[in-house]
Amino acid sequence: MFSDNKKPRAMTEIGGQPNRIEKNTKIKGDIASEADFRIDGKLNGNLKTSGKVVIGKDGYIHGKVECQNADVEGNFNGELMVSELLTLKASAVIEGTVSVAKLAVEPGATFNASCNMKGKGSLSSSSGNTVSSSTSSYKSSTVGNKNEPAKAS
Repeated sequence: MFSDNKKPRAMTEIGGQPNRIEKNTKIKGDIASEADFRIDGKLNGNLKTSGKVVIGKDGYIHGKVECQNADVEGNFNGELMVSELLTLKASAVIEGTVSVAKLAVEPGATFNASCNMKGKGSLSSSSGNTVSSSTSSYKSSTVGNKNEPAKAS
């Protein structure tokens, strides 16, 4: 009945259960966590986690975010530092500065940011692993033929 021999739970990683800021919730201040975060409300402040950050369609962050991976459907304004993969969904609006190892952008996403791409795990050092820099005012567009590549504005 109380045996430890049961199957491990799905969320037995170091971070534990994911954190959630629900729609219609506003937080002002800084957050630090080891676990994943999903934001469907508004955060005015900084967020630092060794996990994944998901900004839902109604989510908004104004501040600095440091994380391993991020999926953005909502709005972000500030400094975004992702050590691995940043995925921007079609409804995403990003403004500010971005440091990332890998970037995936769906057609329709708005990416008005200065972007610095570095190798995996090297975001905290400025040791010259820069692959590409200074990509600004980029808007992925679905206007016209959906099979056409996105155009820079």
